[in-house]
Amino acid sequence: MLTLARALMSNPKLLMLDEPSLGLAPLIREKLMNAIREIRRRGITILMVEQDVCLALDLCDRGYVFQEGTVSLEGSRDELVGDPRIKEAYFGII
Repeated sequence: MLTLARALMSNPKLLMLDEPSLGLAPLIREKLMNAIREIRRRGITILMVEQDVCLALDLCDRGYVFQEGTVSLEGSRDELVGDPRIKEAYFGII
C-alpha cells in the first residue's frame, strides 16, 4: 500500500503494476484490489501484469493473455470472461 501511495504522489496518468497480489494475505489482497478499483474509478490508466486470471478479469477493461512470450488471446473483459480458451489456458479445462 505504501508503494502504491508513493506512486500516486506524482499524480500519474499511467500506473504500471507487476503482480500486485503476489504473496499477499487474502484480507490485504482484497484491500489492495479495492484501492486499485478506486484508482481506476478516478480515471488513472492502469497497466497490470497479473497471473490470477479471475482477479485480472475482474479489474480490467481489456486483457491480453500471453503464452510463451506471445499474445494468444486479447479482448474486452466480457469477451475474455466468456471465452473457453481462458479456462483451457489457465486451468487445463476444455
